[in-house]
Amino acid sequence: MFGAKRTRLVGLDIGSKTIKAAEIVEGKKGYSLSKFGMIDISPGLIEEGAVKNPEAVGDTIRSIFKSYGIKNHNVVLSIGGYSVIVKKISIQNASEEQLQETIHFEAEQYIPFDINDVNIDFQILGENKNNPNQMNVLLVAAKKEMINDYIGLAELANLEPRIIDVDAFALQNIFQMNYKIGEDENIALIDIGASKTSLNILKGSNSVFMRDVSLGCGQINQKIAAQIDCSVEQAESIKFRESNDKISPEDLSDIISSVVADWCTEIRRALDFFYSTYPDDQIRKIILSGGGGNIQELRQLLAVETSAEVSTINPFQSIYVDSDKFDTEYLDKIAPQAAICMGLATRKVDDK
Repeated sequence: MFGAKRTRLVGLDIGSKTIKAAEIVEGKKGYSLSKFGMIDISPGLIEEGAVKNPEAVGDTIRSIFKSYGIKNHNVVLSIGGYSVIVKKISIQNASEEQLQETIHFEAEQYIPFDINDVNIDFQILGENKNNPNQMNVLLVAAKKEMINDYIGLAELANLEPRIIDVDAFALQNIFQMNYKIGEDENIALIDIGASKTSLNILKGSNSVFMRDVSLGCGQINQKIAAQIDCSVEQAESIKFRESNDKISPEDLSDIISSVVADWCTEIRRALDFFYSTYPDDQIRKIILSGGGGNIQELRQLLAVETSAEVSTINPFQSIYVDSDKFDTEYLDKIAPQAAICMGLATRKVDDK
């Protein structure tokens, strides 16, 4: 049972700007939020997924578990970026046991890394409709170095890492828990973090296309810092102030507009690549998450650029949140940033 402590896991989302931890439980009335905490980390400790200062990050992780009273030390982590490759491939029909033995050989032609430097996993998706002698397989490869770095962070914080997930899959899990999707409906899930944006396109319940690009909310801070000669930390606080004496509202708006326009260009390119592979599959809905999900201008421009309905995910939508225990206004505000963390918290110890 998911609610049993031996199978329950804490979702631990280690980002380059914030660390988030969440625990959910399942009872007779459905899922409820048990624990949630979020804390900023100093700039430069993690850059594009690479851990620069493990001890400092480990201290921050310990702090979040202590501050928010999280007693369960069994965690599920996630990774993403260019150190992770997710690809749908078609191969000759085989049993799962047979594929376990041959997957490294099958994967080698699709992985741009030395096969000895990656961990490989897979999921059989079913028969290839165009060739009954073949089956579709979702192939996942991640650099061992990144996996070991994140396991090391958890262990530095005296935690027990039980599952390593992929950011895009965690987002997909929480989306499917909270929203209904038609069998032939195409939906793009886009997570815009501090330094990385992940795109996952779903057809029904299946992922058919994934891509990560190196862009994110940190670009806004960098442009502010460059324009007014301040630190990135100061730029972060300036970005969210309604008024300040260091930069005019017009200049701040111009910076955000230029960065958002660049994001939309890159997202449009990724979607065009998807359309070149699936020309008959029109994307009607885009769901945003991450810190960028709260930027109204992005939602408006992306809707125009893609001719799709654009909205922001609420990972707490179908999960009971006790208002006596949690600040619900705060959770509403940071909901897009909590999506991956909440998706990780849906995992169980014995998951595939």
